[in-house]
Amino acid sequence: MRTAIAINPRHAAHDEPQHVEQAARLHAITAALNASGLRSVLLEVPARPATEAQLRAVHTEQMIEVVRWSATRPRSWIDHDTYTTSASWDAALMAAGTTLAVVDAVVSGSAQNGFALVRPPGHHATRAESMGFCLFNNVAIAARHAIDHLGVTRVAIVDFDVHHGNGTQDIFYDDDRVFFCSTHASPLYPGTGAEREIGSGRGRGTTMNLPLPHGVGDAGFARLFDDVVIPALRRYRPDLILVSAGYDAHWADPLGPLTLSVAGYAALTRRLKETAEEVCNGRIALVLEGGYNLKALAASVLACLEVLANDDTVVDPFGPSNEPEPDISALIARMHQNHPLLAG
Repeated sequence: MRTAIAINPRHAAHDEPQHVEQAARLHAITAALNASGLRSVLLEVPARPATEAQLRAVHTEQMIEVVRWSATRPRSWIDHDTYTTSASWDAALMAAGTTLAVVDAVVSGSAQNGFALVRPPGHHATRAESMGFCLFNNVAIAARHAIDHLGVTRVAIVDFDVHHGNGTQDIFYDDDRVFFCSTHASPLYPGTGAEREIGSGRGRGTTMNLPLPHGVGDAGFARLFDDVVIPALRRYRPDLILVSAGYDAHWADPLGPLTLSVAGYAALTRRLKETAEEVCNGRIALVLEGGYNLKALAASVLACLEVLANDDTVVDPFGPSNEPEPDISALIARMHQNHPLLAG
């Protein structure tokens, strides 16, 4: 089976060229994909808009109406860093729906795995608030859809964006059907994602936060995934793995203080793909989140697609950061001592 992709066809008019989250991000990815020759071997699935019922499965009616109203104006700001244009309602519906299309292809078996190339991003959008460049939470909408309509019992969401996926955590914090695991720099926006945030009620133990000191890169991430993230996924045993794939942890990114490389991102994706093959018949889908150095973003996405498509000839045009990394041994030890999925 092939790797599915879908690209949000309505993203371009949701654009503020002076903002880091701009249409040029997805243009850079599609240009790199076209130049690589990889696109011809991928399964392109048709994009579609999400329905309002699918939005309401994770978001409040008031939040949805704020986005709809904001997009009736040529330019508006929902908060100090989250803009809308008159095209943003359509772009946001299509971002969520494009993610659903990829997940449908993966769960149905028409594709082995997939990547939803979408913007605006989603992982900061909470149940009741758009924020952090995000209008609707694409990955959360897809996870809820998989559980409610595709016969999926348990979903794992791994978020390797440099920022904590506070919105996804908020939506599933008390839901044991979704395991949410976030690696993120700390301190950094939005200030959430402490180790002690592990879920509540039925969801206690199905949230895992791994706040990282600035400077962690390829070696630290590899160790963290091998010693913490992958064992937790094996213990949880999801039917589907979704990845909030943010590329602002690359060392060249203007917003992120972590030091992953293109090759490092490919290595993380390979680990997650192999784990999906082990625990859920290979069902894994990546969903684009952040990444604001256009060349590093495009190269990293392309490398991850190559891994998904079983091509090991990953090219890293940037190379490693070559900066010393902080030791994360204490974090790993605390997770094994304290987190319910690993302790005991």
